[in-house]
Amino acid sequence: MTVALMWEARAVAGRGEELLAWARAQELAGRPVRRETFRAPQDRVLVITWWDAGLDAELPELPEPDGGLVSRAVHRWRFEAVPDGA
Repeated sequence: MTVALMWEARAVAGRGEELLAWARAQELAGRPVRRETFRAPQDRVLVITWWDAGLDAELPELPEPDGGLVSRAVHRWRFEAVPDGA
């Protein structure tokens, strides 16, 4: 089974590039099958990691940034892959 972990944060206005650099520098305790990082308007950053694991597996996740870098709590979601046609 494949599970995707999504981590999304919104930086304090004008600090989007700093949040992006911070997210890209974060090392995880394990190595995901795949990891992608995105940015969006309003200084938002999204990181998606894919793992060969179950939906309820204990997996490493990106932490909350320190030092007032974000304007709200980080949002986190988990999704399991669904075969095409299912």
